[in-house]
Amino acid sequence: MNKIYPSAAEALKGVVADGQLIAVGGFGLCGIPEALIDALRDSGVKNLTAISNNAGVDDFGLGKLLQTRQIKKMISSYVGENKEFERQYLAGELELEFTPQGTLAEKLRAGGAGIPAFFTRTGVGTLVAEGKELREFDGETYVMERSLQPEVSLVKADVADMSGNLRFNKTARNFNPAAATAGKICIVEVERIVPTGDIAPDDVHLPGIYVHRIVLNASPEKRIEKRTTRDRK
Repeated sequence: MNKIYPSAAEALKGVVADGQLIAVGGFGLCGIPEALIDALRDSGVKNLTAISNNAGVDDFGLGKLLQTRQIKKMISSYVGENKEFERQYLAGELELEFTPQGTLAEKLRAGGAGIPAFFTRTGVGTLVAEGKELREFDGETYVMERSLQPEVSLVKADVADMSGNLRFNKTARNFNPAAATAGKICIVEVERIVPTGDIAPDDVHLPGIYVHRIVLNASPEKRIEKRTTRDRK
């Protein structure tokens, strides 16, 4: 089965549609699938619910889809650094399911493992727990959280082989493996594609069984969210 597609647009063709639940890997601007996000914007699909740690910045990452009003709801753990996100939310133009970061990661991991729900102490006694089932275990109160199983996951990895086995680059691994396993269809953007077997078994961070389509983006922009420098001494 050939998993390699000639472009991000071709990789999305026949897969993305209006009203879908879509997971997007990355943390801030680190490890985001830049080409796939651009192709998703250009596809014109709308009314998306996007699962992502955050929504990038105003003119990069998922911020581009906020500008074009293609996202109707965000399931996120962090909403800073994006003025358009803030404006749309405060104006009632964007729905937000605010989720603690660890809970969001576990929602995706559980979804990928076929676990429909789990209990956690995180959020008990706060707005996060409102309307959700509470249960006591060993004298402590826990809130039940439903897992997430997006229809499509867009993921960024460093290297893929022809079978779809993936290796991520350091902290760019972040939410990407969890998003990949949770998605019913997983599309991966990579910087290098190598023959099957070139990635040592111990270096495979995600097995190819989870990956359906691969697109090469050898020179991503990799924009820095905040640059802090100091004078050389």
